[in-house]
Amino acid sequence: MSARDEILAKVRAALAGMPPAPDHGSLPRCYRQSGTLDRNGVIALFEDRLRDYGAGVYRSSRHDLSQTIRNVMATRGKRSLIVPAGFARDSLPDSVEFHAGERLTYEELDRSEGALTSCALAIAITGTIILRHSEADGRRALTLLPDYHLCIVEASQIVETVVEGIRTMASFPRTPFTIVSGPSATSDIEMIRVAGVHGPRTIDVIVVA
Repeated sequence: MSARDEILAKVRAALAGMPPAPDHGSLPRCYRQSGTLDRNGVIALFEDRLRDYGAGVYRSSRHDLSQTIRNVMATRGKRSLIVPAGFARDSLPDSVEFHAGERLTYEELDRSEGALTSCALAIAITGTIILRHSEADGRRALTLLPDYHLCIVEASQIVETVVEGIRTMASFPRTPFTIVSGPSATSDIEMIRVAGVHGPRTIDVIVVA
């Protein structure tokens, strides 16, 4: 018998004679399951949460997105960024460099100035960005190894509550997700906050509205 089989056998023995588990679909849901804010309120809440986390927040129209990307990069002193294959090339400014990230090694990603991606979804109440790792969002390493991440979030992608976000995610194809709420940081060691442990130390978000 393997260790797995032994553990499962003990679990089954402990559960013997117990009543069957309830149907989760029939359990009462007493928490709020939908938002109450209008579209402008949802966007404002999302931006406010991002600022609380220390992320840079910018607003742009679709027409001005290329110029906004250029301005944000200039503010951060970035001369080049890595982009996934499916990112909309017509949104990229001509005056700075962008490199495809699909075939770069982990070492090359780590040495890069940062990454520029879109996202799959955002949740306002928690300031959360969800990356689906499609061609537009990029592979997981692309948004975890570089020290800087510039993310484009469409206003239509922002939902107000976590419940709405989970329900939206249920409709996505079965692909890996990365869930980001602000720049990476931890205080696990002696309660000293250290940035950049699990991902980028610096995140900027452009909300396209």
